[in-house]
Amino acid sequence: MRHASAYRHAPQSAPLDPLALYASAIDTSDYVARVAPPIRRLACGIGDLIDVGAGGGQLGAALRAPGARWTAIEPSPTMQQRLAAFSPPPVIIPRGWSDEDVDCDPADTVLAATMPGYFTDAVGFLERCRRWARRRIIWIVAAQAAPKGLILSACLPREWHGEDETPGIDLVLPQLGSHQPDRSDAVDWTFSLVLPDLPAFAAFQADRLGWPPDDPRRPQLFSHLRAQAEPTSAGMRLSCHRRSAILVWNLP
Repeated sequence: MRHASAYRHAPQSAPLDPLALYASAIDTSDYVARVAPPIRRLACGIGDLIDVGAGGGQLGAALRAPGARWTAIEPSPTMQQRLAAFSPPPVIIPRGWSDEDVDCDPADTVLAATMPGYFTDAVGFLERCRRWARRRIIWIVAAQAAPKGLILSACLPREWHGEDETPGIDLVLPQLGSHQPDRSDAVDWTFSLVLPDLPAFAAFQADRLGWPPDDPRRPQLFSHLRAQAEPTSAGMRLSCHRRSAILVWNLP
């Protein structure tokens, strides 16, 4: 009964920002700790870095070389605020990767992690990266069968979220044809989001799924998430497994 009561008092339209939620999950996940070391093994000497779709900047900050230039191409004002908080901050270009007016000097390395651009136009996105890269291009692509859109939809029954679970790498590599990467690796990590208000997050998920306020699945969704959540000092933690492919192109 306590769980049902918690759900009844949850707001029906939770004012949560999906991008901010995702960035906070990267803060509390082992993503950078797991992904950065194999990148360094595959691509020695990152040098000047262009971070395309930099998001919260966690991976770029870990890979940046002391004294080297770090440029973040990031259209989201929320993410731009996070990037500006680094010391020193990257040079922030407030544009999307496909905008024709993106103006930045080439860098030794171009990094693109979890970008929608390579799902819809992998070759076009690779060519844009080539314009900016002097030595190498690095992509991080989802390599596990999992939903791609809704945050933590892997914690929900498939019949609720209805998302395509094809591994991202299986969508990207066939598009590339003869433009396959020179080197690659894969790494497992855990996506982990700490929520101070689980009922509000459940309401947010239901809203994102397009369920009306009186949908009987809403309390079921809350109960489903509550059963998986682990208590922490900062709230309730929800987690799911992730596997990422690291693709590297070395340029002549």
